[in-house]
Amino acid sequence: MFLSKIKQRESGILIYGITPPKSQTLPEKVVEIAEKTLTRLYNLDLDALVVYDVQDESARTSEERPFPFMSALDPLDFASSHLNPLKLEKIIYRPAGKFSKEELTEWLEKIEKNNFHPVFVGLPSPDFKVKTTLPEAYALWSKHKNTTAIGAVMIPERHAVLKDEDVRILDKMNSGVSYFISQCIFNVDYAKKVLEDLQKTCTTKNREIPTLIFTLTACGSAKTLEFMEWLGIHIPETQKQKLLQSENILAQSLDICIEIADELINYCHSKSIPFGFNIESVAIRKEEIEASIFLVNKIREMLIAKGLRK
Repeated sequence: MFLSKIKQRESGILIYGITPPKSQTLPEKVVEIAEKTLTRLYNLDLDALVVYDVQDESARTSEERPFPFMSALDPLDFASSHLNPLKLEKIIYRPAGKFSKEELTEWLEKIEKNNFHPVFVGLPSPDFKVKTTLPEAYALWSKHKNTTAIGAVMIPERHAVLKDEDVRILDKMNSGVSYFISQCIFNVDYAKKVLEDLQKTCTTKNREIPTLIFTLTACGSAKTLEFMEWLGIHIPETQKQKLLQSENILAQSLDICIEIADELINYCHSKSIPFGFNIESVAIRKEEIEASIFLVNKIREMLIAKGLRK
Protein backbone atom coordinates (compact mmCIF):
# COMPACT_ATOMS: atom_id res chain seq x y z
CA MET A 1 0.00 0.00 0.00
CA PHE A 2 2.70 2.49 1.01
CA LEU A 3 4.94 1.66 -1.96
CA SER A 4 2.09 2.02 -4.45
CA LYS A 5 0.95 5.31 -2.91
CA ILE A 6 4.46 6.73 -3.18
CA LYS A 7 4.86 5.54 -6.77
CA GLN A 8 1.47 7.00 -7.71
CA ARG A 9 2.21 10.22 -5.80
CA GLU A 10 -0.99 9.95 -3.77
CA SER A 11 -1.75 12.43 -0.99
CA GLY A 12 -3.18 11.54 2.39
CA ILE A 13 -0.48 9.07 3.43
CA LEU A 14 -0.56 8.30 7.16
CA ILE A 15 2.35 6.59 8.93
CA TYR A 16 3.42 6.10 12.56
CA GLY A 17 6.93 6.45 13.99
CA ILE A 18 8.47 4.57 16.93
CA THR A 19 11.89 3.85 18.40
CA PRO A 20 13.06 0.31 19.31
CA PRO A 21 13.42 -0.67 22.98
CA LYS A 22 16.66 0.28 24.74
CA SER A 23 19.68 -1.97 24.19
CA GLN A 24 19.81 -3.11 27.82
CA THR A 25 16.15 -4.24 27.81
CA LEU A 26 15.79 -7.89 28.81
CA PRO A 27 14.62 -10.21 25.99
CA GLU A 28 11.31 -11.03 27.68
CA LYS A 29 10.65 -7.32 28.20
CA VAL A 30 11.39 -6.66 24.49
CA VAL A 31 8.72 -9.22 23.60
CA GLU A 32 6.28 -7.51 25.97
CA ILE A 33 6.99 -4.06 24.50
CA ALA A 34 6.54 -5.42 20.96
CA GLU A 35 3.23 -7.04 21.85
CA LYS A 36 1.92 -3.80 23.36
CA THR A 37 3.05 -1.92 20.25
CA LEU A 38 1.27 -4.39 17.98
CA THR A 39 -1.91 -4.24 20.05
CA ARG A 40 -2.20 -0.48 19.83
CA LEU A 41 -1.41 -0.38 16.10
CA TYR A 42 -3.57 -3.26 14.80
CA ASN A 43 -6.74 -1.18 14.59
CA LEU A 44 -5.20 2.02 13.24
CA ASP A 45 -5.68 3.04 9.60
CA LEU A 46 -2.01 3.38 8.62
CA ASP A 47 0.05 2.97 5.44
CA ALA A 48 3.39 2.17 7.07
CA LEU A 49 5.32 2.03 10.33
CA VAL A 50 8.58 3.95 10.80
CA VAL A 51 11.22 2.46 13.09
CA TYR A 52 13.91 5.03 13.88
CA ASP A 53 17.61 4.47 14.40
CA VAL A 54 18.55 6.10 17.72
CA GLN A 55 21.81 8.05 17.63
CA ASP A 56 23.71 10.03 20.24
CA GLU A 57 23.74 13.60 18.91
CA SER A 58 25.52 15.15 21.87
CA ALA A 59 28.65 15.90 19.82
CA ARG A 60 26.83 18.33 17.53
CA THR A 61 26.14 20.86 20.29
CA SER A 62 27.82 22.17 23.45
CA GLU A 63 24.47 22.37 25.26
CA GLU A 64 23.80 19.68 27.85
CA ARG A 65 21.40 16.95 26.74
CA PRO A 66 18.16 17.24 28.79
CA PHE A 67 17.81 13.46 28.96
CA PRO A 68 20.76 11.03 29.18
CA PHE A 69 21.42 9.13 25.95
CA MET A 70 20.54 5.44 25.98
CA SER A 71 21.33 3.27 22.98
CA ALA A 72 18.52 1.25 21.40
CA LEU A 73 18.18 -2.08 19.64
CA ASP A 74 18.83 -2.20 15.91
CA PRO A 75 15.59 -1.07 14.19
CA LEU A 76 15.78 -3.66 11.39
CA ASP A 77 16.37 -6.50 13.83
CA PHE A 78 13.55 -5.34 16.11
CA ALA A 79 11.07 -4.89 13.25
CA SER A 80 11.88 -8.17 11.51
CA SER A 81 11.98 -10.23 14.72
CA HIS A 82 9.04 -8.75 16.61
CA LEU A 83 6.76 -6.63 14.41
CA ASN A 84 6.07 -8.91 11.44
CA PRO A 85 2.57 -9.85 12.70
CA LEU A 86 1.61 -6.24 11.87
CA LYS A 87 0.93 -6.44 8.14
CA LEU A 88 2.19 -2.96 7.42
CA GLU A 89 5.17 -2.00 5.31
CA LYS A 90 7.99 -0.83 7.58
CA ILE A 91 10.31 2.14 7.00
CA ILE A 92 13.71 1.66 8.63
CA TYR A 93 16.15 4.51 9.32
CA ARG A 94 19.89 3.99 8.87
CA PRO A 95 22.91 6.36 9.17
CA ALA A 96 24.66 5.12 6.02
CA GLY A 97 27.99 6.77 6.80
CA LYS A 98 28.56 4.56 9.86
CA PHE A 99 28.68 1.39 7.75
CA SER A 100 30.89 -0.08 5.02
CA LYS A 101 29.55 -0.80 1.54
CA GLU A 102 29.55 -4.50 2.34
CA GLU A 103 27.54 -3.95 5.50
CA LEU A 104 25.04 -1.72 3.70
CA THR A 105 24.71 -4.19 0.82
CA GLU A 106 23.80 -6.96 3.29
CA TRP A 107 21.43 -4.62 5.15
CA LEU A 108 19.61 -3.61 1.95
CA GLU A 109 19.14 -7.26 1.01
CA LYS A 110 17.47 -7.84 4.39
CA ILE A 111 15.33 -4.73 3.85
CA GLU A 112 14.03 -6.08 0.54
CA LYS A 113 13.54 -9.60 1.89
CA ASN A 114 11.30 -8.25 4.66
CA ASN A 115 9.32 -5.93 2.35
CA PHE A 116 10.71 -2.92 4.23
CA HIS A 117 11.86 0.47 2.89
CA PRO A 118 15.08 2.34 3.79
CA VAL A 119 15.65 5.93 4.84
CA PHE A 120 19.29 7.01 4.96
CA VAL A 121 20.02 9.72 7.51
CA GLY A 122 23.02 11.85 8.35
CA LEU A 123 25.66 11.20 10.99
CA PRO A 124 25.27 12.42 14.59
CA SER A 125 28.23 14.80 14.33
CA PRO A 126 30.05 16.50 11.43
CA ASP A 127 33.49 15.17 12.45
CA PHE A 128 32.40 11.52 12.31
CA LYS A 129 34.55 9.51 9.88
CA VAL A 130 32.34 8.51 6.94
CA LYS A 131 32.63 4.91 5.73
CA THR A 132 30.09 5.21 2.90
CA THR A 133 28.93 8.50 1.38
CA LEU A 134 25.25 9.12 0.72
CA PRO A 135 25.67 8.96 -3.09
CA GLU A 136 27.46 5.62 -2.68
CA ALA A 137 24.66 4.37 -0.41
CA TYR A 138 22.00 5.42 -2.92
CA ALA A 139 23.92 3.62 -5.68
CA LEU A 140 23.87 0.43 -3.59
CA TRP A 141 20.13 0.85 -3.05
CA SER A 142 19.44 1.30 -6.80
CA LYS A 143 19.59 -2.50 -7.23
CA HIS A 144 16.41 -2.66 -5.13
CA LYS A 145 14.55 0.27 -6.69
CA ASN A 146 11.82 -1.88 -8.25
CA THR A 147 10.73 -3.38 -4.94
CA THR A 148 11.48 -0.66 -2.37
CA ALA A 149 10.97 3.09 -2.09
CA ILE A 150 13.84 5.02 -0.57
CA GLY A 151 13.17 8.07 1.55
CA ALA A 152 15.20 10.88 3.07
CA VAL A 153 14.84 13.51 5.76
CA MET A 154 13.68 17.10 5.28
CA ILE A 155 14.66 19.71 7.90
CA PRO A 156 12.75 23.03 7.65
CA GLU A 157 14.96 24.55 10.38
CA ARG A 158 18.03 23.96 8.20
CA HIS A 159 16.31 25.70 5.30
CA ALA A 160 15.53 28.71 7.51
CA VAL A 161 19.29 29.15 8.07
CA LEU A 162 20.98 27.84 4.90
CA LYS A 163 18.17 28.42 2.35
CA ASP A 164 19.15 25.29 0.41
CA GLU A 165 16.82 22.49 1.52
CA ASP A 166 15.16 22.59 -1.91
CA VAL A 167 18.56 21.97 -3.56
CA ARG A 168 19.37 19.14 -1.13
CA ILE A 169 16.00 17.53 -1.86
CA LEU A 170 16.51 17.76 -5.61
CA ASP A 171 20.00 16.22 -5.32
CA LYS A 172 18.54 13.27 -3.42
CA MET A 173 15.72 12.94 -5.94
CA ASN A 174 18.41 12.58 -8.61
CA SER A 175 19.66 9.56 -6.63
CA GLY A 176 16.22 7.95 -6.59
CA VAL A 177 14.64 9.36 -3.42
CA SER A 178 10.89 9.69 -3.96
CA TYR A 179 9.61 10.90 -0.59
CA PHE A 180 10.85 12.96 2.33
CA ILE A 181 9.92 12.70 6.01
CA SER A 182 10.33 15.95 7.91
CA GLN A 183 11.82 16.60 11.28
CA CYS A 184 9.04 17.22 13.81
CA ILE A 185 7.04 20.30 12.75
CA PHE A 186 6.12 23.02 15.23
CA ASN A 187 6.95 26.04 13.06
CA VAL A 188 4.47 25.71 10.20
CA ASP A 189 5.87 28.80 8.45
CA TYR A 190 9.27 27.10 8.19
CA ALA A 191 7.62 24.05 6.62
CA LYS A 192 5.61 26.12 4.14
CA LYS A 193 8.73 28.06 3.11
CA VAL A 194 10.46 24.79 2.18
CA LEU A 195 7.40 23.78 0.14
CA GLU A 196 7.24 27.15 -1.61
CA ASP A 197 10.93 27.15 -2.55
CA LEU A 198 10.89 23.47 -3.49
CA GLN A 199 7.93 23.92 -5.79
CA LYS A 200 9.65 26.85 -7.53
CA THR A 201 12.87 24.86 -7.94
CA CYS A 202 11.03 21.80 -9.30
CA THR A 203 9.12 24.00 -11.76
CA THR A 204 12.38 25.62 -12.93
CA LYS A 205 14.05 22.22 -13.33
CA ASN A 206 10.92 20.69 -14.93
CA ARG A 207 10.67 18.07 -12.17
CA GLU A 208 7.66 16.71 -10.30
CA ILE A 209 7.63 17.69 -6.65
CA PRO A 210 8.21 14.64 -4.41
CA THR A 211 5.91 13.41 -1.66
CA LEU A 212 6.43 15.31 1.60
CA ILE A 213 5.49 13.60 4.86
CA PHE A 214 5.21 15.92 7.86
CA THR A 215 6.12 14.59 11.31
CA LEU A 216 3.92 15.63 14.21
CA THR A 217 4.38 14.68 17.84
CA ALA A 218 2.62 15.50 21.08
CA CYS A 219 4.64 17.14 23.85
CA GLY A 220 3.79 16.00 27.37
CA SER A 221 6.05 18.07 29.62
CA ALA A 222 8.31 21.10 29.88
CA LYS A 223 11.30 18.72 29.94
CA THR A 224 10.20 17.15 26.64
CA LEU A 225 9.80 20.65 25.20
CA GLU A 226 13.37 21.44 26.24
CA PHE A 227 14.56 18.21 24.62
CA MET A 228 12.79 19.03 21.35
CA GLU A 229 14.59 22.37 21.22
CA TRP A 230 17.87 20.63 22.02
CA LEU A 231 17.27 18.37 19.01
CA GLY A 232 17.00 21.47 16.82
CA ILE A 233 13.22 21.70 16.49
CA HIS A 234 12.16 25.34 16.33
CA ILE A 235 9.17 26.12 18.52
CA PRO A 236 7.83 29.67 17.97
CA GLU A 237 7.77 31.72 21.16
CA THR A 238 3.97 32.09 21.14
CA GLN A 239 3.55 28.31 20.99
CA LYS A 240 6.21 27.79 23.63
CA GLN A 241 4.47 30.14 26.07
CA LYS A 242 1.08 28.52 25.38
CA LEU A 243 2.56 25.15 26.24
CA LEU A 244 4.47 26.27 29.33
CA GLN A 245 1.52 28.25 30.73
CA SER A 246 -1.07 25.58 30.02
CA GLU A 247 -2.59 23.55 32.84
CA ASN A 248 -2.43 20.55 30.48
CA ILE A 249 0.63 20.80 28.25
CA LEU A 250 -0.21 17.54 26.46
CA ALA A 251 -3.71 18.65 25.47
CA GLN A 252 -2.36 22.04 24.38
CA SER A 253 0.29 20.38 22.21
CA LEU A 254 -2.38 18.24 20.55
CA ASP A 255 -4.34 21.39 19.69
CA ILE A 256 -1.19 22.88 18.15
CA CYS A 257 -0.50 19.70 16.14
CA ILE A 258 -4.06 19.69 14.79
CA GLU A 259 -3.81 23.37 13.80
CA ILE A 260 -0.52 22.67 12.00
CA ALA A 261 -2.00 19.63 10.24
CA ASP A 262 -5.02 21.63 9.10
CA GLU A 263 -2.83 24.40 7.68
CA LEU A 264 -0.52 21.96 5.87
CA ILE A 265 -3.44 19.94 4.47
CA ASN A 266 -5.02 23.07 3.03
CA TYR A 267 -1.72 24.41 1.70
CA CYS A 268 -0.59 21.19 0.01
CA HIS A 269 -4.06 20.39 -1.32
CA SER A 270 -4.35 23.85 -2.90
CA LYS A 271 -0.85 23.58 -4.45
CA SER A 272 -1.26 19.96 -5.67
CA ILE A 273 1.70 18.84 -3.56
CA PRO A 274 1.59 15.10 -2.66
CA PHE A 275 1.80 14.87 1.11
CA GLY A 276 1.11 12.87 4.23
CA PHE A 277 1.75 12.75 7.96
CA ASN A 278 4.03 10.78 10.26
CA ILE A 279 2.70 10.66 13.82
CA GLU A 280 5.66 10.15 16.08
CA SER A 281 5.43 8.22 19.34
CA VAL A 282 8.80 7.99 21.05
CA ALA A 283 7.71 8.59 24.67
CA ILE A 284 7.08 5.82 27.19
CA ARG A 285 4.39 7.57 29.27
CA LYS A 286 0.94 6.05 28.72
CA GLU A 287 -0.69 9.48 28.33
CA GLU A 288 1.66 10.48 25.52
CA ILE A 289 1.21 7.15 23.72
CA GLU A 290 -2.57 7.57 23.94
CA ALA A 291 -2.20 11.13 22.64
CA SER A 292 -0.36 9.83 19.56
CA ILE A 293 -3.22 7.39 18.86
CA PHE A 294 -5.72 10.22 19.21
CA LEU A 295 -3.68 12.30 16.77
CA VAL A 296 -3.59 9.50 14.17
CA ASN A 297 -7.37 9.15 14.28
CA LYS A 298 -8.00 12.91 14.25
CA ILE A 299 -5.75 13.52 11.25
CA ARG A 300 -7.31 10.53 9.49
CA GLU A 301 -10.71 12.22 9.92
CA MET A 302 -9.31 15.48 8.52
CA LEU A 303 -7.88 13.66 5.48
CA ILE A 304 -11.17 11.83 4.89
CA ALA A 305 -13.02 15.16 5.00
CA LYS A 306 -10.78 16.37 2.16
CA GLY A 307 -11.40 13.18 0.18
CA LEU A 308 -7.79 12.07 0.65
CA ARG A 309 -8.55 8.83 2.51
CA LYS A 310 -11.50 6.46 2.42
